[in-house]
Amino acid sequence: MKIEEHKTSSSEKYYLELHRPQFHFTPEANWMNDPNGMVYYEGEYHLFYQYHPHDTIWGPMHWGHAVSKDLIHWEHLPIALSPDENGAIFSGSAVVDWHDSTEFFNGESGLVAIFTHSDQYPGSDRPRQRQSLAYSTDKGRTWNMYKGNPILSDIKITDFRDPKVFWHENTKTWIMILAASNHVRIYTSQNLKTWEFASEFGSKSGSHAGVWECPDLFELPADGKNENKKWVMIVSIGNEAAYAEGSRTQYFIGDFDGSTFTNDNPEEMILWLDHGRDNYAGVTWSDVPAKDGRRIFIGWMSNWKYANETPTKVWRSAMTLPRELKLVTTNDGARLSQTPITELESLREGNTKLENSIINENAASVLSNLKGKAFELRAEFELDTASEFGFKVRMSKDEKTIIGYNVNEKKLFIDRQSSGEASFNSFFACNHSAILEPIQNRIKMLIFVDWSSVEVFANNGELVMTDLIFPDSNSQGLEVFAVDGNVKLTSLDFYDLKSCWRKK
Repeated sequence: MKIEEHKTSSSEKYYLELHRPQFHFTPEANWMNDPNGMVYYEGEYHLFYQYHPHDTIWGPMHWGHAVSKDLIHWEHLPIALSPDENGAIFSGSAVVDWHDSTEFFNGESGLVAIFTHSDQYPGSDRPRQRQSLAYSTDKGRTWNMYKGNPILSDIKITDFRDPKVFWHENTKTWIMILAASNHVRIYTSQNLKTWEFASEFGSKSGSHAGVWECPDLFELPADGKNENKKWVMIVSIGNEAAYAEGSRTQYFIGDFDGSTFTNDNPEEMILWLDHGRDNYAGVTWSDVPAKDGRRIFIGWMSNWKYANETPTKVWRSAMTLPRELKLVTTNDGARLSQTPITELESLREGNTKLENSIINENAASVLSNLKGKAFELRAEFELDTASEFGFKVRMSKDEKTIIGYNVNEKKLFIDRQSSGEASFNSFFACNHSAILEPIQNRIKMLIFVDWSSVEVFANNGELVMTDLIFPDSNSQGLEVFAVDGNVKLTSLDFYDLKSCWRKK
């Protein structure tokens, strides 16, 4: 696919740097981490994000800002929130105050951001984290700090951050879920300014292989049935040296009555949102219209094991693809599924189809006419005698990323040990896997490959794996493979994906 060159005012190639994602969100320049303040208002999706505008490594946090009509094509806007006398601007959320409960909007509606101010206790090197507000009366283009900041603090807790706020219709109350070291706390409010403690959850539940961060809490219909709704809590856990996986995200399923969350599963059960290495701090959009009905999620596509060291220039870090979350019933109980948003189909160019092909060790040439750096691959395999099968993407003589299925172990895996540049951190080159049961003797793979990432959605999003890769720009080969026998490739669809950052 030929990409037309679009240049900035400085005449540099725009979004064409080595490893620059073509259909994922990245800042124009410098450091980015957690997605923040995601909200839909008056026809626009807002994405704020943790941003250091002066370097490509983590530093004093601001809120960067972009808006989109379709979650695919983004318009970069000026920095929304900058450090002030109360500290740097850590993660948080944004809501539409539809009925002016804050009295910021003269009886109209407007946007309110709820975030963590971070500094140090006076005369101490101990971090201090307090919750604050800002509001916008012009669709998020400019922001006013609330003069009563901070609105919530707790001197007893050092890690006290990342507020996610939503309106709870049954109790007509604003709810805040907040990370507090090894658990989350829930608070309630009538006006977003004054908060009362309601409950806490999690000190003995799930994984504690790191500090808890970036919680979210929302309701989903099980199997699409509104009469059978459950609440889902998402919690990310920070990087600890003892765990090779680094930072990752878990979730819980249960009930919420407006003050207390009750877990449906045993305390020791851990449900991982993503089994790859590079999906962290993700949360969902607020105020998506009811007629749309989707719960849309996006995560930071990196890992604190190596986030400051990844081999990019000009910018550092990307977001995952936006995904629709659903609650589905499996043999193990209710579980989250994730599927890429349908708007991504607008980026497709061309379609190569293949049906009912027998793949074995002599099949290396089956896809020899296909290559690419940015593409979508949809495939369904029917198990036969092969012990392993899958795809090798971003291939060259010396590089490849393997996305495969081990039949005997019933595991989907990504092997990025030879995926390209990996010398920047000893944890990066790895092979990791997760259990995936076949459905009627078949395995489905939906794979998105960009200039520096692979995202795999298996069996209709039942299992998801997200990984960064840093191959040479000339590593564009694609191969389907099978080991020790045959596998039937019942269907394959290959689409080139055009860039979301340049006009045709």
